[in-house]
Amino acid sequence: MNKIKVLVIDDSAVVRQALTALLESDKQIEVTSAADPFIAAQKMMKEVPDVITLDVEMPRMDGITFLRKIMSQHPIPVIIISSLTEKNTETAIHALELGAIDVLKKPTFDRNDHSDYAQSIIRVVRAASKAVVRRKQVETLRPVINKPAQNMAMIRTTEKLVAIGASTGGTEALVELLQALPVDCPGMVIVQHMPEVFTKSFAERLNRICKITVKEAAHGDSILRGHALIAPGNKHMEVKRSGARYYVEISQGEPVNRHRPSVDVLFSSVSKYAGKNAIGVIMTGMGADGSKGLLQMKEAGAFTIAQDEKSCIVFGMPKEAIRLNAVDKIVALREIAGQIQTAAHAH
Repeated sequence: MNKIKVLVIDDSAVVRQALTALLESDKQIEVTSAADPFIAAQKMMKEVPDVITLDVEMPRMDGITFLRKIMSQHPIPVIIISSLTEKNTETAIHALELGAIDVLKKPTFDRNDHSDYAQSIIRVVRAASKAVVRRKQVETLRPVINKPAQNMAMIRTTEKLVAIGASTGGTEALVELLQALPVDCPGMVIVQHMPEVFTKSFAERLNRICKITVKEAAHGDSILRGHALIAPGNKHMEVKRSGARYYVEISQGEPVNRHRPSVDVLFSSVSKYAGKNAIGVIMTGMGADGSKGLLQMKEAGAFTIAQDEKSCIVFGMPKEAIRLNAVDKIVALREIAGQIQTAAHAH
């Protein structure tokens, strides 16, 4: 079996050494490194890597500029490795818009964290090596002007509820899906596997460019028509019901399927409290998180949708749900919004 060739780009020698050691603990991964994009470009002329890990802030050329060049000329799966600062978080979200397939926090130098971090980054690199990346000409995403002001007291409690789960490749897939939904769409709850802190910036970005209102979920938030709640990074989100009102509970809990938030945790709660009034959507991502929960939703009478293989960056999560016979409809990404609307108006 050919080894997965990874190019680590970071101006910190310590971080380069740490990432190299963590990745090469997997015998199927071979790492080279570069201190900045100029050195990386020279190395890529000799050998094109299968996957790139990329820092966002570097001297001479920043990671965003380099990523834009890669994705417009010769697309390669790129994983952003970022420290969790507010500035870096905004930059990393922009990198996902430009075509990066995932974001991971920088490794700590606490030896107790190394084992879990190594497993996490190895899983992401393995998935990235099989990801489908396409040349990308990025259009400017303009904020929605004149988003209707919505009086919370006047919005009807949702009759239908949409639960969405996504992982690798999901950030840009969610942009396409949520931008296609009208302001009166059913209330939505979303788990997107992302590091802590990033979900708030991601939700704010979506809120600027979508007709609907998008926010990072807070404990006790109501699920309202025309609104989407995104589970906070490193917290589980569950749907509960009080009379006609759906709301979310946010909790720490143990990771499920190695994830917190977990799609299975969300979907399982939706099956219990929303039943046949729910619509479940499982999208691009590696692993199997969400497949069992989606099956629970289907068995409870929900209508369930999976993104098709051709439009997925990584087909792992939808594939597993399809294997379990948890899916009513398999459609391309561009068709999911329409399927949601059709299901929402079905009696």
